[in-house]
Amino acid sequence: MTRRMPAEWAEQDWIWIGFPAHADLWEDNLVPAQEQIAAFANAVAETGQSVRLVVRDAATEMRARDLVSGAVSFERHPYGDIWLRDTGPVTVLTGSGCLAQRFGFNGWGEKFVMEGDRDTGAALAASAGLDHPKADWILEGGAIETDGTGLAVTTGQCLLNPNRNPSLSKEEIGARLERDLGFGRILWLGNGLAGDHTDGHVDNLARFVSEGVLAVPRATASDDPNRAVYDDARARAQAFGLTVRDVPSPGWMGEGDEVEPASYMNFAVTNDLVVVPTYGSAHDDEAVATIGDLFPGRAAIGLRADAVLTGGGSFHCASCHVPKGPA
Repeated sequence: MTRRMPAEWAEQDWIWIGFPAHADLWEDNLVPAQEQIAAFANAVAETGQSVRLVVRDAATEMRARDLVSGAVSFERHPYGDIWLRDTGPVTVLTGSGCLAQRFGFNGWGEKFVMEGDRDTGAALAASAGLDHPKADWILEGGAIETDGTGLAVTTGQCLLNPNRNPSLSKEEIGARLERDLGFGRILWLGNGLAGDHTDGHVDNLARFVSEGVLAVPRATASDDPNRAVYDDARARAQAFGLTVRDVPSPGWMGEGDEVEPASYMNFAVTNDLVVVPTYGSAHDDEAVATIGDLFPGRAAIGLRADAVLTGGGSFHCASCHVPKGPA
């Protein structure tokens, strides 16, 4: 059966968004993170796109209802944390419709093993009535990016990390990417961002914005902790034959010596919007405008995500979209 993972800018049927629930995980950032995720859900729902906010229980749903509009619907599913891009299925197109491909999940290399996360993908897919086979290897959705032509970009830091699939070679992982998601060509980048507990997910580093065109951050200050990472990704993409578009970095962000993996690359593309996370950086407005220019026909909006970032990700990480199947 031929499979094809479409680009994120292809028409979507709906989008799932995870709602922060665990006070012991989010601590003082729980309430602001909930408010920021709710603003994301509201913005997408106001365009008329179906938004399914994923909550854990009645109490979580009650809290969410205080924050979102009536245009947002609710689904209750098991999850450890809100990162549905990684724990949810990757929906691909087949000759007869859509298929929700699931993968093994081990808490980002056994670093964050939480009850419910291994059940999220099957629960989401089953609720949507999608077939959801499980592949025989570990992969998170945030570790891959495609332009819809069978071309994917990923990082060696994540996919070749021995904490995921220690028995698989680079060639074997490439073969599985082609078998399960239809990727016939793969651009391998090196490392991801400093401070990224996912071991360098590509959706925080480089994103396709059209066929054969990859957006990569540029350092905006001399103390940017990811300057070398950006330069390496840009060089590899250009050597591969891709067109590269620059997007400003938010610069150094964190507390003390701890670097936060803040990135405008974690934007979410929906049918009518590009939702760009902002962090109170001097470069927020420039980044939103730059990304907006890369997606003509969609409105780019910046929404604060600094509280969401304290949990390890942003809007793209917290969402999982389902493309519209063939008519």
